[in-house]
Amino acid sequence: MQIEIVLFDGFDELDALAPFEVLQNAALGKAGFTVRLVSWSGKSEVVAAHGLTITADVQSPDGPRPDVVIVPGGGWNDRSPQGARAEAQRGEIPARLAELHQVGTTIAAVCTGAMLLASAGLLSGRAATTHHSALEDLRATGAELVSARVVDDGEIITAGGVTSGLDLALWLVERYAGAKLAAAIEHAMEYERRGVVWRRSSNV
Repeated sequence: MQIEIVLFDGFDELDALAPFEVLQNAALGKAGFTVRLVSWSGKSEVVAAHGLTITADVQSPDGPRPDVVIVPGGGWNDRSPQGARAEAQRGEIPARLAELHQVGTTIAAVCTGAMLLASAGLLSGRAATTHHSALEDLRATGAELVSARVVDDGEIITAGGVTSGLDLALWLVERYAGAKLAAAIEHAMEYERRGVVWRRSSNV
């Protein structure tokens, strides 16, 4: 399974790197995952919200289609000139997300990364969540807000703010590789999952 975490200037470090570590641990646990930090902008060097510079794999639209894409947030609530709000206005990431969703990629978001999914038209009428301070912005896009740590609406999965990326990633491990491996990673990382995972299949 190919999993890409999309980085852009101004992304929140923990939104991306917490899921990366969880999913890489799953890969080491023989989950069959290949996990990559990617840039869709054409440049490999990405500067995050708190100043961390990361070299990402440059991925072109013609590259192999990932099975899962994870979108971090950052820069939405403070209207930063770089971050999720700026990327939503630029439109390139939302357009790519819409294309990938159309061909069967599961799209997940941490924190205000959900607003990039909304900008792609993926959340209208869909169950979703985001950082608590952006919930009204998300509601305005037509999303059906769900009070849960992680909201699994099938091929669209969203999570709350910042640290909920850990819970999102552990849920992805459980969903695709089993609860036993997810529990083992949780134990190894000395983290206890929080809140509720809302699933469309069990809540409709």
